[in-house]
Amino acid sequence: MTGDARVAVIYGSVTEHETMAQVGAMLGRFGVSYDETVISPHRSPRALFDWCATLESRGVEVTFLPVTAQGIVEPTALLAALKPNTRLVSIMYANNETGVIQPIDALAGIAHAGGALFHTDAVQAGGKLPLDVSPHGFLKDVDMLTLSGHKFYAPKGIGILYVRRNVRLSPMFHGGAHERQRRAGTENVPGIVGLGKATEVCTEWLKADGATKLAALRDKLEQGILSQVDETGVNGAGAPRVANTTSIYFDHVEAEALLIALDLKGLSVSGGSACQSGASEPSHVLTAMGLSATRARATLRFSLSKLTTEAEIDEVLKIIPAAVAHLRELSPTYKKAGHLTVTT
Repeated sequence: MTGDARVAVIYGSVTEHETMAQVGAMLGRFGVSYDETVISPHRSPRALFDWCATLESRGVEVTFLPVTAQGIVEPTALLAALKPNTRLVSIMYANNETGVIQPIDALAGIAHAGGALFHTDAVQAGGKLPLDVSPHGFLKDVDMLTLSGHKFYAPKGIGILYVRRNVRLSPMFHGGAHERQRRAGTENVPGIVGLGKATEVCTEWLKADGATKLAALRDKLEQGILSQVDETGVNGAGAPRVANTTSIYFDHVEAEALLIALDLKGLSVSGGSACQSGASEPSHVLTAMGLSATRARATLRFSLSKLTTEAEIDEVLKIIPAAVAHLRELSPTYKKAGHLTVTT
């Protein structure tokens, strides 16, 4: 991230600094009056989504923006939703389930023109996209930006909340003057060192065109699955996406069953984001994009890393078609749809 290091606050988790960015900004700038409005998309990360609901329960008016079928928040939608009492707009930079990238520069500019602060959760963008919050940078209108170290190979339990100068935050914890009185508590020095080193490594990786090479592997994975397995699709296809993430639905298959089948073959995938772990409801991100609950429950997320090789992609493309075919043989919905299994 390019910007002023003096305005970075160290935190322990995304949940913590999302809370600080949203609630701390509301209290720090506007006191305890709750006659203001907060705007956030329907497809926000769980931590942010839940805090919006909490603010709403306390009297703050919360506006949830719609997204397109690709998962994009259109600038015109934000412009239409802004009100004279809108105080904070919070929009995720890159989605943690689909990888879809939002037009943050345009959205932040609209928020500022309407007199609101702008926060972006850039956790999924960290280490994968350039982040320039300097006065002349691409993200110059962003007031607050959150990053989590483990998303770009730093240790778990360390993160950053970038706060633009002159943005007042009310601390969530009291008892010390750490982090310029914004976050009381002894700093995690080893984690901070690891975070700094990981930032250096990822910066060099981006300069060496690592993201483009990783996107090529992701595209090969998607094309291989779609060409070999019928009734599948990429959620967010056609939209700009971070290089490492793809969300693919497999009709007539329960994602949980497929996840287990792939795990038994040594392939680690997920049924959604880490924020959704243990949730029984279909992904609110996917349903906001217009997917049915059934299709959302048939979706798996594949996450690549800069260590992923082409040989590994080739191996995955041998495993998935067979696993899906086996589960569909057992699926009553697949049979009802008129598909026949021929044995010899």
